[in-house]
Amino acid sequence: MTSAGVIIERGDPWSAGATALLKASHALMESLFPSESNHYLPIEALCVPEVRFFVALIDADIRGCVALADKAAYGEVKSMFVDPAARGQSVGAALIAAVETEARALDMSELKLETGYLLYDAHRLYERAGFTYCGSFGEYPDDPNSRFMTKSLKDNG
Repeated sequence: MTSAGVIIERGDPWSAGATALLKASHALMESLFPSESNHYLPIEALCVPEVRFFVALIDADIRGCVALADKAAYGEVKSMFVDPAARGQSVGAALIAAVETEARALDMSELKLETGYLLYDAHRLYERAGFTYCGSFGEYPDDPNSRFMTKSLKDNG
């Protein structure tokens, strides 16, 4: 899948570029939120059959990543992160579009996600992609540091 110079493909979370992005994402979350409010997946949890991991490439360099976790009743967007140097280049939008395409191919009817309340750019990205705010879901506790969002995939394209 390609979008304005951004190539999205299935990736390996343990590849050097993906691991560097995931570690940068984890470090950012740990700097912004208390440990009980960090719900990111460890890298090994991204390497199970229920998770599909994608990377965004610009000029063959991994500049973003995202995962789709199959939760049976819905798909969950996890581990979304874009290299700060690549922001504003449609990397995030391309990653979300890839997750949505994969979710539809898997016949999922809904996508959900949890993100930090301070991540305003992420909120705007998800809103532009059609996500709306909702209550906590799955095993997430109600947490003032979290924002929960959902998007129905029924009859939307």
